[in-house]
Amino acid sequence: MRAGGRSVGPAEHAGVQVLTRRHLFHVGHSLGCVSFAVGADAYDRFMGRYSAPLAPAFAAFAAVVDGQRVLDVGCGPGALTAELVKRLEPSAVSAVDPSDAFVAAARERYPGVDVRRATAEQLPFEDEVFDAALAQLVVHFMDDPVAGLREMARVTRRGGVVAACVWDHAGGEGPLGLFWSAAHELDPDCEGESQLAGARKGDLAELFGEARLHIVEDTALSITVEHSTFEEWWDPFTLGVGPAGSYLAALDATERVRLREQCRAMLPTTPFTLTARAWAARGLVSPNPSRARG
Repeated sequence: MRAGGRSVGPAEHAGVQVLTRRHLFHVGHSLGCVSFAVGADAYDRFMGRYSAPLAPAFAAFAAVVDGQRVLDVGCGPGALTAELVKRLEPSAVSAVDPSDAFVAAARERYPGVDVRRATAEQLPFEDEVFDAALAQLVVHFMDDPVAGLREMARVTRRGGVVAACVWDHAGGEGPLGLFWSAAHELDPDCEGESQLAGARKGDLAELFGEARLHIVEDTALSITVEHSTFEEWWDPFTLGVGPAGSYLAALDATERVRLREQCRAMLPTTPFTLTARAWAARGLVSPNPSRARG
């Protein structure tokens, strides 16, 4: 992550209360359960401020154009779904997410879109029904990323596109990089999200190769978001969303204040502009079904 035109440190040092999506990560010397069991508004405040501006660049990288039928895998409340609806008719967009709250929000926000509750590893669609299948900021939370990518390929036509992107957590250039860098300053055993699948340069391309996708290309996508005050940047971390929110919630009151003030000290004077980077990869489904599905 870069803020105010300067690097602010590597992360590699680093609503609805029904459990729907989990990720196990290392906090100190123990494993903690990370939940996305939050309301859509909380997720929007925490990650939507970054995922929404990322969506146009990601859709362009995946070559989404009018006339296609496209699937949004792990849609959340619909940051990428919104971009797909702009580019296509709502009836040409389908979306899945394992969270009941997110599915309900996406259905309400985007009438005409076929939104279903499902995981990436078990998509509720027939073979070869989409021209493209996209997963924005999802691969690193799949239980089995290669299986998820293969399932995306299964529901995509031969020669169609499978694409995914993940924040550069390992390089510290994702939007949460400063938070995890500050956490590591106070807790050297905190790994944060740097070890997640796809979080390093080249990781997604390797996963795409394991999933038997063809003509794989990868790149970096960047966004810029302005934050008017420190509180506007910090407060969404207190909502309990994802690994960062779960880490913060597990601290006692004194530790939370120390982390907040460490972040404040590391950030530029407000207002500041944050530039974040995501790794992206795309590949084509093999024209040979035995090789694509094998």
